[in-house]
Amino acid sequence: MELNFGGQVTRIVVVEESSQVGQARREALALADLIGLDEMDAGRAALVATEMATNVLKHGRSGRMFLSAVCGRGGNGVELVTVDGGPGFSLAECLPDGYSTGGTQGLGLGAIQRQATVLDAWSDGKGAVVVARIYASRAPGDIDVPYGALRIPMRHELACGDAWHLRADAQSVAVTVIDGLGHGLPAADAAQAGVAAVAQASAVGAPALIGVMHAGMSGTRGGAAAVACVDVASGQVEFAGIGNIAASLCEPTGSRGLASHPGIVGVQYRKAQPFHFHAAAGTLLVMHSDGLQARWSLRDYPGLFHRHPALIVAVLHRDFDRGRDDAGIVALRLGDLH
Repeated sequence: MELNFGGQVTRIVVVEESSQVGQARREALALADLIGLDEMDAGRAALVATEMATNVLKHGRSGRMFLSAVCGRGGNGVELVTVDGGPGFSLAECLPDGYSTGGTQGLGLGAIQRQATVLDAWSDGKGAVVVARIYASRAPGDIDVPYGALRIPMRHELACGDAWHLRADAQSVAVTVIDGLGHGLPAADAAQAGVAAVAQASAVGAPALIGVMHAGMSGTRGGAAAVACVDVASGQVEFAGIGNIAASLCEPTGSRGLASHPGIVGVQYRKAQPFHFHAAAGTLLVMHSDGLQARWSLRDYPGLFHRHPALIVAVLHRDFDRGRDDAGIVALRLGDLH
């Protein structure tokens, strides 16, 4: 398997009234067309978007839908995430047709499960988070890659100064997160220059990729950046960061923070000194910009560690988004990529 994928800006649809269900459907169709899904698979994405947005209105009072293109083994897909403020629900109870928490026919989550390649949900006192991924129906059964990511602009902005990139082959996996200085178009230009440099790089190893980004971001306002490189065979993780990108290796019993050095990639820094760790299969790598508070702990969410990384990302964003900056977050389950 080979991946070389940079995340696009996440599309956001506010779901507070019935007309916005149609908007969610149209955004899903547009995204499906953008990544090249055929008419039938685009229709699946549209149906899932309609059902998820309808469920937010009927059972969650109001909420938001996040739409992202996702990379899979052998093809890309559409990811839909809804976050609401409702009373929550039990996924196991709501999947069978006929069960309803709101007096409806109870077909929503069952219909989503039949159309989606991946479905996962989380429910607690703050509401419900539902994640669905739709890949091409002809795609292999193991197409999904166990990662999650959101790239969300600051409120009232269209451009996002946070960016991320995922690169993988048979030997290694590299995850990059960049936070362009400030926000808006200049920050987005800096972050995109870094992603483009990493995507085209022949260099390997975290310090080398930091150096590639430094050259690629020269002439921009620069930013914070971090790279985690994982050796597939040994589970060794090499991490290098410049600036305030937060990174952690999470296990069921706790997490280890990964330290960065001061400086600005693209402008000036002393040295991207790497740190080395061993990570067992199943470890969760989480990296994010300072658009999210860094004081979270998965131990505060019993059972969440074992769920799909896209669901973990959505819950962390829901609860720790600062709300006054761009937000970029990536989570990758190590050991499950091949």
